[in-house]
Amino acid sequence: MSLTETSTERIITPARNILGSLRLPGDKSISHRYALLGGLAHGTTRLTNFSTGADCASSLACVEALGAKVTRSADAIEIEGVAGAFRPTEKPLDCGNSGSTMRMLSGLLAPQQGSFTLIGDASLSRRPMERVRKPLAQMGAHIDLTEGHAPVTIHGAKLNSIDYTTPVPSAQVKSAVLFAGLQTSGTTTVREAVRTRDHSELALRGFGAEVTRTLDSVSIQGLPQLQAIQAAVPGDISSAAFFLCAAALFPGSNLVFDSLGLNPTRATLLDALTALGAHIGVLNLEEKNGELVGTVQVNAPRDGLTGTTVSGALAAQLIDELPVLAAIGPYTKNGIRIRDAKELRVKESDRIALVAENLRAMGAEVIEFDDGLDVPGGQQLHAAEINSGGDHRIAMAFSVAALRATGQTLIRGAESAAISFPEFFGLLEQVIER
Repeated sequence: MSLTETSTERIITPARNILGSLRLPGDKSISHRYALLGGLAHGTTRLTNFSTGADCASSLACVEALGAKVTRSADAIEIEGVAGAFRPTEKPLDCGNSGSTMRMLSGLLAPQQGSFTLIGDASLSRRPMERVRKPLAQMGAHIDLTEGHAPVTIHGAKLNSIDYTTPVPSAQVKSAVLFAGLQTSGTTTVREAVRTRDHSELALRGFGAEVTRTLDSVSIQGLPQLQAIQAAVPGDISSAAFFLCAAALFPGSNLVFDSLGLNPTRATLLDALTALGAHIGVLNLEEKNGELVGTVQVNAPRDGLTGTTVSGALAAQLIDELPVLAAIGPYTKNGIRIRDAKELRVKESDRIALVAENLRAMGAEVIEFDDGLDVPGGQQLHAAEINSGGDHRIAMAFSVAALRATGQTLIRGAESAAISFPEFFGLLEQVIER
């Protein structure tokens, strides 16, 4: 097969090893929250190593349209906040492909004065928004959806505090309710059966809000005056996931990450890779603005990866990393089983279906379930044309799988990686040994 790269396609040639060190762009989840809260706060927030992804640029553009002054330079992002009062806009707020922006901004805008309309691209316009509208409506918010989806029109209103139990674990829904409760008198509580990532709680505390946690709940005291912060955003562990999994495939690999975010609600992937047999070392661990940051070293096991099952609370904590874990499943000895991950069906794409489709295209046996996959081990993948479905995580996951395949693999829709990680392919080339 003779392949030629285009602006939307990428050729992945097999590697012999993965070696080197990386410092990754800023964590997307943290960047979103710092941008949104910095836009609302008093004073000027200064952020270094802000995420370079298009999704976080959408959050910045939205707060800018709402009246915050955003200054972008090579060194930092500066956000002069609106001191608590966003300005209604005549034009819709474009959230691009970012569900994080749309859902969390809905909570931030629901208690504000005026009307706001949030739109997104075709992919985002298919994603469910009722899960955010429902708890906000219980607080007294007036939000219109289009058959449960975007466009989202918010008619600002005075809200009431709430004690809400999330039916499905979702950090975005939790954040939307907390962001609304931030601007509502009294105490707003969100309860969750599975603890989701806590970047919103840590960011809110950093900006001056009073947030308390129990084992299964988080509460916020309403109506504080948020104050601007200065922060360095740690490297994104969700972006590191692809390189961690790549290094785990090659005996003799040695890959080091500097200044990587190691928030315990996000670092579960390190436990999953350890369970598969990879050797993970964490050095120089320190706390910055409530977030843990450290140096991580990964080496592959000499005898290859074993196998694992991801289900229950673990599936919720690893939801973003499941595609790449499934993609390397054929190279393990005992395979990878994924359950309780139905949320993957309503991400930027139906990730369960696309993972199964692309593994089969590469010659793998895979069994698809409503809430997951069985990927047997001991399989050798071959080159194929990969359908990313315009989903950044699918494009990157199968770029990793292609490193151990026979022949050259063509990733269609490779440009989607820019949504979260525009440097991905360049950094991958840096650490590949051929």
